[in-house]
Amino acid sequence: MEGPYVLLAVLSLIAIGAVATAVWLALRLRRAQATHAEPATGSRQRHDTLTGLPTRVAIVASAEQAIAEAQSAGVPFSVTVLNVNRLKSINDALGHEVGDALLRLLSQRLRAILARGDVLGRLAGDEFVILGRVGTGTIPAEVTVETIFAALREPFSIEGHDIEVTVCAGIAMFPEHGATFDVLLRRAETAMRAGRSVARGSFRFYSEEMSKSEEERLALEADLRHAIRDGQLELHYQPKVDIASGRVRSAEALLRWQHPQRGFVPPNLFIPIAEETGLILSIGEWVLRQACLQMRTWLDSGMPPLRVSVNLSAKQFRHGDLTAVVCSALEDAQLQPGYLELELTESSIMHDAEASAAVLQLLSTMGVHISIDDFGTGYSSLSYLWRLPLDKLKIDRSFVRELLSNPDDVAIVKAIISLAHSLRLGVVAEGVETLEQLEHLRELGCDQYQGFYCSPAVPPDAFVALIKRLRAERPALTEADMLRTQSRLYAYTPESAA
Repeated sequence: MEGPYVLLAVLSLIAIGAVATAVWLALRLRRAQATHAEPATGSRQRHDTLTGLPTRVAIVASAEQAIAEAQSAGVPFSVTVLNVNRLKSINDALGHEVGDALLRLLSQRLRAILARGDVLGRLAGDEFVILGRVGTGTIPAEVTVETIFAALREPFSIEGHDIEVTVCAGIAMFPEHGATFDVLLRRAETAMRAGRSVARGSFRFYSEEMSKSEEERLALEADLRHAIRDGQLELHYQPKVDIASGRVRSAEALLRWQHPQRGFVPPNLFIPIAEETGLILSIGEWVLRQACLQMRTWLDSGMPPLRVSVNLSAKQFRHGDLTAVVCSALEDAQLQPGYLELELTESSIMHDAEASAAVLQLLSTMGVHISIDDFGTGYSSLSYLWRLPLDKLKIDRSFVRELLSNPDDVAIVKAIISLAHSLRLGVVAEGVETLEQLEHLRELGCDQYQGFYCSPAVPPDAFVALIKRLRAERPALTEADMLRTQSRLYAYTPESAA
């Protein structure tokens, strides 16, 4: 072989060897990285990266060991689930960095409280779990929860914010409530939800009735989905009556559900389910559109002018397309905005006061009437109240119920009426059932009332007959009377309607 060819062959072999060596080194490096990564990945799976607490994977292993020990010794232990209240609201208002810092501090405070042998873990974003040490019964589990509640009375100070935190807790006991961790965890969560439905910042031990209640709730949720699809929901209407003149100025549209097998399903049973599942958005939109269409039908039939009021849920109010939905409902029904009144609770408005004010100002400028429902029962901010474009405050029925026997309720009702009138707002009292209640409200200066004393909520045809009877001896309202709004944003006058 000639010299140049020998040199070329040698260089080729060297190159091939270098590539092979590089490939071999790369494979070794990858294996080494994988070997080092496996423990780290396993560690991340077993410990929460935010709080450092054991994750569900690690808790399952600890629970299985605890079950084996408890079975062997014939002793109990507890599984407690903690749910942090309002974490989403804190994240929305102050940012996720503050929310994360809160979870870290909360986990540290919880760890400092727990007894030796208890295991604390994080199941999800706002949910923690505690495995009580083997051999402890219901009393130590209850004492642990009470100690946690007491420790959380001190607020957390984060970036200049003092944040108060409450938790709801549910407790399940081995072996009384389950023989596996999966069953115990589910039943502790069931107990936690049962406690939360009663009051935030409470706890419950699991009981069989809770499972039956949850099963019934799931069945009712399924039926509600069918009700929306099959048209089982309907609207009934309750008049709002001027106390001074006795004339009906508006009517509240109230949702009713007539189930083919269950019969009448009370709203306080299915509305919370609709809220929790998000079905309230589609139901609320249907109510709004149906109420507007019904008003158009009444006007076309020759009924004198009347305003219809619709309740908005907190989720519906905070949904981004509310204004568009209202405009669409009015347009489809060919209805002037002044024929529609929207009722909201204080808490739904104050969730984000600035954003709420912007939405309400837009609706009010259109001519839609705005009322605060159940006033006095939620979070009131007088500094914001005067800034909102309102027409009315509605006094909650709880204050009217004992108006004749409770001086405190009289003082509250009197104060609400005085406050409303000083802001040039109307006042409507809910739940008026007797003539004596009505006369007392008249003396206090209340403007309107609704309740069984006049009529319960009735179907559309019955409402027409009711209005004819109520208006038989009284002159009907004109459209100018009916459309007039007390909101300072809507420049409406009877002359402008002419």
